Amino acid sequence: MDVKRIGMIGTGSMGGMMSLLFAEHGIHTHYFDPSKKNVEALQSHAKESKHEDKITYHDDHKSLCKALEDGNNPKVFIFSIPHGGPADDSIDALEPYLKPGDIIMDASNEHWKATERRQGRLEPKGIHYIGMGVSGGYQSARHGPSISPGGSKEALDKVIPFLQKIACKDTKGRPCVVKLGPGGCGHYVKMIHNGIEHGMMTALCEAWAIMNIGLGMDYQEIGDVFEKWNGDKEKPLRDCFLIDIGADICRTKDEKGNYVLANVRDKVVQDVDNSEGTGTWAVQEGTRLHVPDPTIAVSHLFRVASADAARRETVKKALEGKGVRPARMEGVDKEKFMDDLYNAVYASFLMCFIQGLHVLSKANEENEWKLDFADVLQLWRKGCIIQSDGIVDLLEAVYRSREHNNDDLLGHRKIAGELEKTYPSLKRVVLKAIEFDLHAGALGTSLEYYKYSGSTELPTQFPEAELDYFGAHMFDLKTAQPGKPVTGDHHFEWKPARGILETDD
Repeated sequence: MDVKRIGMIGTGSMGGMMSLLFAEHGIHTHYFDPSKKNVEALQSHAKESKHEDKITYHDDHKSLCKALEDGNNPKVFIFSIPHGGPADDSIDALEPYLKPGDIIMDASNEHWKATERRQGRLEPKGIHYIGMGVSGGYQSARHGPSISPGGSKEALDKVIPFLQKIACKDTKGRPCVVKLGPGGCGHYVKMIHNGIEHGMMTALCEAWAIMNIGLGMDYQEIGDVFEKWNGDKEKPLRDCFLIDIGADICRTKDEKGNYVLANVRDKVVQDVDNSEGTGTWAVQEGTRLHVPDPTIAVSHLFRVASADAARRETVKKALEGKGVRPARMEGVDKEKFMDDLYNAVYASFLMCFIQGLHVLSKANEENEWKLDFADVLQLWRKGCIIQSDGIVDLLEAVYRSREHNNDDLLGHRKIAGELEKTYPSLKRVVLKAIEFDLHAGALGTSLEYYKYSGSTELPTQFPEAELDYFGAHMFDLKTAQPGKPVTGDHHFEWKPARGILETDD
């Protein structure tokens, strides 16, 4: 289907930039946004980029829909609005003017279940609803984002030529968009992307603080390190978006010559102010599906704790100056330690991907989406926040190998080999961080995840016995085969239950 005009609902930072992107591709964007600020900003950008003739504002949904009428061709809409109620309100406003064959692509960070609910509402009426994750931030929205669409085959077949046109292209010219599958899988994949993102960002901020506080490195020097890490084409952290922008952030100064980063307060609020829900949902999904994603979970909770800076100040005052204070590391060979830190960040990044993909695998099985995981990785080749070419190269090779198991990437020899090589470095970094009270929640949790994932002698035999003691929950014997995660066959009467008048005699 040749899309010549688009109806855009919501033109904030993402929607506004996508509108300009569409205009550059010769697609006329008709838009509605109740925010005067957003309308004025988009019109200003359109004028600056000389795309005024391709971007038209409408003050109501009726005129917007009328402008999209084109004979028998379906109307195509894109939502770029906050998750939750705004999408339902927009559907309510549009529905009187929709006809069978019309297509809505929800490019918001929406919960996958909400997407499936709306599909259930609209598809019986012949209206297509595609849950479409869009990644890369507003910069990528302007020049080509990573796109993860999910919906009916009929709908995806119609829009994929348009999406391939506007999506970011990888180094081989391949678009970072594929027809993922049915239902809410598109938004689910974006949710997993964002969970992985949380883990990577936290591991990287810990490495940054270790360099800055623990090693006394200034911002410029750390920026140089990040540039080196990102630019070494022979090493696994090559072409990593977060490391690349980390170099920029460390070096950027304001008009007075001061580092901008130095004045940024240590609080991440997007997870608690309801502007962003994907990280919370990713952690919930890991728990719901009984898939361990500890680095992602710990990283999310670290962000949540950071958000309430006032509460942290109160706790600090209550400790009367005796609280934990990160210190300069002593007795460290800087050159060797920097090699260890590189390996530690790589190991943690890799485990974030593994954890997220394990959650996705379980959801894929549960919902029968039939995802191709090599296709999922293609989405993350370019234009997205978790772009990390070395890691994606490794994972793609694993997924294309015959012996891979989507539910157990750690059991693949290629991945096991990478983690075996980096484990000593990760351990040394975490130990030093603990010794000098530096934060290492994501790095330390990655270490523990590696340790317990491959261990056959966990201390959990003790709580299993306690559960049987007070709850008769049964247990397996060590002499039996490992088996599946199901209730054991054995119970021991550790202490018989007695009535009120009974004694132990």
